[in-house]
Amino acid sequence: MLGLKIIIYTFIFLSCSLIGILVSNKYRNRVNELKEFKNALNIFKTKIRYTYEPIPEIFEQISQNTNSNISNVFEVASRKMKFLAAGEAWNLALNMEELNINDEDRVALSNF
Repeated sequence: MLGLKIIIYTFIFLSCSLIGILVSNKYRNRVNELKEFKNALNIFKTKIRYTYEPIPEIFEQISQNTNSNISNVFEVASRKMKFLAAGEAWNLALNMEELNINDEDRVALSNF
């Protein structure tokens, strides 16, 4: 009977630990993605200010320089800007990609 209790408690402990690790990984990935968005948007701001390149070209360059889900967002937005307005393409790209950011972050980024 004591052995069965120990096995059950060990199973509960390990499953709770695994759930905690998975949740913490999601938050860590969220922070990393937000940092990458911040860096990419700083690059965007600088290129707009000093080079006067078109937005789709800047987004394409940013997508080539980053290496995560963020690059996919900028690549999709760049492709969609050929047919849609910049704001619509940006919102569509944000909603299409599977990111680790929450809804609040999406709203803040969509206001960009």
